Amino acid sequence: MSSGPEPSGALPAPGLTVAAVARRLGVAPATLRTWDRRYGMGPSQHAAGSHRRYSPDDVARLERVRRLMLAGVPLAEAARAVATSLPGGVDPVEDAGDVEAITGAAPMRPGGGGVVAIPGGTPNARGLARAALALDGRGCREIVAQTLDRRGVVWTWDHLLVPVMVGVGQKWAQSNKGIDVEHVLSEAIASEFSERVSRAPASSPASVLLCAAPNELHVLPLWALAAGLAERHVSVRMLGARLPVDALASAVRRVGPAGVLIWSQLPETGDPTIFDALPEVRPEPQILLAGPGWWPGDSGKARRVEDLTEAITALARAAGA
Repeated sequence: MSSGPEPSGALPAPGLTVAAVARRLGVAPATLRTWDRRYGMGPSQHAAGSHRRYSPDDVARLERVRRLMLAGVPLAEAARAVATSLPGGVDPVEDAGDVEAITGAAPMRPGGGGVVAIPGGTPNARGLARAALALDGRGCREIVAQTLDRRGVVWTWDHLLVPVMVGVGQKWAQSNKGIDVEHVLSEAIASEFSERVSRAPASSPASVLLCAAPNELHVLPLWALAAGLAERHVSVRMLGARLPVDALASAVRRVGPAGVLIWSQLPETGDPTIFDALPEVRPEPQILLAGPGWWPGDSGKARRVEDLTEAITALARAAGA
């Protein structure tokens, strides 16, 4: 008995053109054609009289190759790893932190190919620097997310983000170029931290307030702190940059926080006398000062914290977490 046409629901989904996949990955169409010729990573869908198109599985393989490349894996090694992926499309190596398991090689020389100097940088750090230099915010965020999932906030901040941000900042200071790179990187990091804070359950008995000192614009470390507290299920109220003293005082009265941390990056914003304007409330919150901008000397009722771990520990304890 001859079979009739297949039901429409059984037909393959329309594939994507080379141009569409190139836009999705952020590469040139000619690059995809080269990958096809050299490594067989081409489109698998083909209909008579039309160009070949990329299926969803084809695109997923290419996206895994791109993630591995951003993490520092050479293209040939990344293609081979994805070609031998486990059934169901799961890579034998799940994230950029395992790239040495793919290559079997020691880390590449510092500096990510001489572009951004990251002495002793991990493969993840070099991949993040390359993605930032390419203004690839999506790629930056993927590497940050993968490392957060694997290592947690404190390790990611200390061993991935700070080294890369320092390297990018030094490159900009030396050449007076690359402020766009720094902005793309900072935005990707802040977006990932912010999303994790917003979706994390908060179960602490009390909440904490985080803000920057008046006229202080730098808040990325505050987002790292917020994400670290979210890992501990601490309720966080983020008040952001350039918070006036009267606004902070109002927030303390309204929220009754267990702790308040104020960040100062630059000396012109780190005057501890601003705490004289804070209201007397009961119970009295623990006031913490963080960042290199605070002036030396007595800070009165405020306590200085030196790093992310100390700040998270102090605020989590104050909140009862």
